[in-house]
Amino acid sequence: MKRLILIIIMAGMAGQNLMAQNHRDYIRRGNRQYRDSIYDKAQVLYQKGLEKDSDCVQLNYNQGNALLMQGQPKEAMRLYEKVSKVEHDPERRHQIYHNMGVILQSQKQFGPAIEAYKEALRNDPSDHETRYNLVLCQRQLKNQQQDQGGQDDKNGDQQDKDKQKQEQQQQQQQKNDKKEQQKQQQQQQQENQMSRENAEQMLNAAMQNERQTQDKVKKQLQQAQPRRLQKQW
Repeated sequence: MKRLILIIIMAGMAGQNLMAQNHRDYIRRGNRQYRDSIYDKAQVLYQKGLEKDSDCVQLNYNQGNALLMQGQPKEAMRLYEKVSKVEHDPERRHQIYHNMGVILQSQKQFGPAIEAYKEALRNDPSDHETRYNLVLCQRQLKNQQQDQGGQDDKNGDQQDKDKQKQEQQQQQQQKNDKKEQQKQQQQQQQENQMSRENAEQMLNAAMQNERQTQDKVKKQLQQAQPRRLQKQW
């Protein structure tokens, strides 16, 4: 931005009453302080004038300029918006909207700043400073959109990577679960096999014991002598 338009609007036509005379006096005194770059004193004088006539367009606009030069763009914007609704003079409207555009552009609100510059040019198409700021602001908006698009792409790539990583983790977990299940099945099969073998061994042992017992009993029967019969009583 080459410069900020801060044209001090001089007092209008002479008033017909003392109140008008008083607030115009504050305008003149405030403008002298402003031209000497004593912005805080200029603001005080403009404020006193507004106490006499709060709707005075010149005082509101000049007060906005003084506030802006003291680093208070929010308060200045409020006053510019106020006077833009009631001011009809094209040159003054051009100055109001130009300053609004400068504030918005400095805050990187490029879209609203572009609209403010366009409105300023509608009221004064010949101002090259406003046109320069408009072109610069349009370029800044384009760069901002490209940066945001690049960031979105970067975020999208990161999301894809995170999703791929999550899928790989899920696949690995499924493999681990399958291995664990197979291991458990193998253990169960081994336990079942051992149980069958144990049962067969026990059965074989029992059958062997039974045969040995039968053989022993048979042998004893063969060796035993028959007893004599007892007499009958």
